[in-house]
Amino acid sequence: MRFFGDFTAKADAKGRVFLPATFRKVLEVNGEEQLVMRPDLFQKCLVLYPKSLWNQMLDELKSKLSRWNKVHSDILRDFVTGVEDVVLDGSGRFLINKQKLAKAGITSEVQFLAVDDHIEVWDKDTYDAHVEKQQADLGQRLEDAMKDLGF
Repeated sequence: MRFFGDFTAKADAKGRVFLPATFRKVLEVNGEEQLVMRPDLFQKCLVLYPKSLWNQMLDELKSKLSRWNKVHSDILRDFVTGVEDVVLDGSGRFLINKQKLAKAGITSEVQFLAVDDHIEVWDKDTYDAHVEKQQADLGQRLEDAMKDLGF
């Protein structure tokens, strides 16, 4: 499953926002009915995963960790903390609770960004600043990464 595009939307006073129709269509075509949301590990944004991808990622992580190792147990606990199922209403809206809105710095304008098999949800101003900074040296970073990978 692949998502494409980036879209801006508005969160209402309750934190409800429309999942872009393009993304809903990809989910529908692939028989996905559920999404999972968690704060991103590296950026100040939220991430939406199709439920099947989330389950696959969680299974892979669990297969590498021992439940009898404290550090591993803490990693798994920390990874699943703050995760919640996303339920789309009949109009394609979902609720982002106030804690997650605050964690991602989302005030009202939301930027959805397709990142291959998942969707990032950003505060629009934060996203715009991030993109401006990141795009400036993207070519050099790609060159360095590909060289390090032996390409």
